[in-house]
Amino acid sequence: PADGIPYFEFDPTWPKLPFPNEDWIIGNVIGLAVDSRDHIWVLHRPSSVTEQARGAAFTQADAPCCRPAPPIVEFDQDGNFIQAWGGPGEGYTWVTSEHGIFVDHDDHVWVGSPTDSQLLKFTRTGEFLLQIGEPGHSERTSSNPGILGGPAPWVDPSTNELYVADGYRNRRIIVFDAGTGAFKRMWGGFGNTPLDPPPGRPARHHEGEGPEQFGTVHGVKVSNDDLVYVADRNNQRIQLFTLDGDYLKQGFVNRNESSDPGPAGGRTVSGIAFSADPQQQFIYVADYSNSHVVIVERETLEVVDSFGIMSPTPGDFQGIHNLAVDSKGNLYTAESDPNNRAQKFVFKGMGTAPRDQGVVWPEGSD
Repeated sequence: PADGIPYFEFDPTWPKLPFPNEDWIIGNVIGLAVDSRDHIWVLHRPSSVTEQARGAAFTQADAPCCRPAPPIVEFDQDGNFIQAWGGPGEGYTWVTSEHGIFVDHDDHVWVGSPTDSQLLKFTRTGEFLLQIGEPGHSERTSSNPGILGGPAPWVDPSTNELYVADGYRNRRIIVFDAGTGAFKRMWGGFGNTPLDPPPGRPARHHEGEGPEQFGTVHGVKVSNDDLVYVADRNNQRIQLFTLDGDYLKQGFVNRNESSDPGPAGGRTVSGIAFSADPQQQFIYVADYSNSHVVIVERETLEVVDSFGIMSPTPGDFQGIHNLAVDSKGNLYTAESDPNNRAQKFVFKGMGTAPRDQGVVWPEGSD
């Protein structure tokens, strides 16, 4: 783009650890969200803290080890620990495997799961407010709005509508009233009526328009100009819709990059987040299969840059699953197995030179 592309610098000091409970350890970091105060909410899977992981943590930290931290951990923008909570409680059924997290404009915290059929809503201090869907279901139910199938949440502040990427068993975007949980509408890939997938693992499409239905619907965001962007992970694409589900266009991300030609190598749109400028000029994409953050121009849905390689080294990625952006444009990434970590990349401005030739910073930049 003529105005350049965003540049970031890895912050090795974020978050500040150890926790107040020094024997806590984090498992698969599966989700991230940023609230109205620019606090960062990290969702991890305590059940993934295995004996092997405990031993590795003990070796690396040389500290007493190890109990899994509560599944939801809040940090401020500087990485200071604020609070942690989550897990089973009175009046609701906690998820069996944590997955999606979102903090809405009222600082309500939403939690989903890839294996469960319900969404949970809490206050920022963990008080239970609402459950959408019926727990305990494992069947594919893309035509039934009452049973979710691996949901990930996002709330539109202008309408208080809850958009759900649903998800792992189902193949749809479904919309509810975020206050009451009442069903409003739903749609599938290209705006079609959502249909359950056939048995077996889907084939990977390397060319053409791709399947008529979504693959793994892994994330959804609504832009400031009221457009709905869907992360269709296993189909390597972002699809764009109106608020009512009318299909507009799509763009592919690293469709053929992975050395794995099978379906497992095609999880390139695992999560999406918009840049912090008012125009939301860019979409940041978590490319799970290739360990990249991919930068996409929102207007064209074209890939304009990427960064990151597959490595356990801080600043690199392994299993990048989701990402989020704060009001200053800083980028936060969530890595599940094997790295089990959250990382921060500080927004440094817009550059106009290729990365391997140095950066041309705007006048007045540090």
